[in-house]
Amino acid sequence: MEGDIACSVLVPVFNEERYIEASVEAMLRQRFDGEFEFLFADGGSTDRTPEILERLALEDPRIRVLRNPSRTVSSGLNVALGHARGRYALRMDAHTVYRDDYARLGVERLAQGGTRWVSGPQVPKGHGSVSRAVALALSGAIGRGGSRKWGQDEPGEGPEFELDTGVFAGVWERKTLLEYGGWDERWTCNEDSEMAARFLTRGERLICLPAMAADYVPRDTVPGLWKQYFRYGEFRARTSRRHPRSLRASTLLPPAVVVAAASAIVAPSRLRRLARLGQAAYGVSLLGAGVRSLGQTGSLVDAALVPVVLLVMHFAHGLGQLYGWLKYGPPLAAMASLCHVDRLLTRTASAQQPVSAPSLDPGQRDPQRTGL
Repeated sequence: MEGDIACSVLVPVFNEERYIEASVEAMLRQRFDGEFEFLFADGGSTDRTPEILERLALEDPRIRVLRNPSRTVSSGLNVALGHARGRYALRMDAHTVYRDDYARLGVERLAQGGTRWVSGPQVPKGHGSVSRAVALALSGAIGRGGSRKWGQDEPGEGPEFELDTGVFAGVWERKTLLEYGGWDERWTCNEDSEMAARFLTRGERLICLPAMAADYVPRDTVPGLWKQYFRYGEFRARTSRRHPRSLRASTLLPPAVVVAAASAIVAPSRLRRLARLGQAAYGVSLLGAGVRSLGQTGSLVDAALVPVVLLVMHFAHGLGQLYGWLKYGPPLAAMASLCHVDRLLTRTASAQQPVSAPSLDPGQRDPQRTGL
């Protein structure tokens, strides 16, 4: 019965056998005065993930394994949301380890009012050389950009703060997610940011609690990191196109780095010289990040990889954004918003579209939701 479930944990999974047991173990340790259900939506894993989850489900009846035929993160979240029965919904990822009181802290903050989305910082913890280098890169401003969602090594006890569209998972009342139509499945990446933009458009506050920090495992291969950040860039461009006010000025730095690199090769001579000076300064900043990282780690290899992974992250994200601008159209309204040109923003803003969530059970949807 729905009334017997307090929290529904929504977990999209795909080929997670390396981390899934540790993640599930951490999820099952949640300390909360109420019943849980754990909904794993598998997107057709080709490794042992389904086998492991089915075994765990036999050991603990709170675990339910669902099929996610569309195979994306956003569709998996909607599949799980459509089957959820709890008053509260928590998004958790299979490659992330959450604190034992994550759910309790989130629900208690929701009960205080003033917000309908509570989350914690994302703390990168590397398990291999590349992964550790990414974690080191994300410890500094040059890796984080303007995002405030990244946390430190240990959960903090500092005051809460507000986020923009740079968010990591979260805790909501289930009815709130249904009111907003779930996750838009046209966003196969950056899906939380797109939904956060819808919340912010309606004046919501997105609260981050340092004590809810969760450990996240970055990609451990350069090709995997490149693909991840290219997709981030592409869908950040799409989010900016649909939600103009979601664009941060810092988001434009990666495409600027790409354009400067191209200008250093093919631009007219005077501009080419300026671009090369800019690239030299950029290279020095990358090397500086590597030197600073050496003080944080005892591994020379990990520190030496920091400039490499930063270069990959910046160029992949920049090229992804440029590709997104070509694919979805230039974010003219977002640029106007950054320049505070409200009249141009009104003329260039794209029409709002309803949320596309075909994987969400039609019986669960809120017929009153808007297209925001």
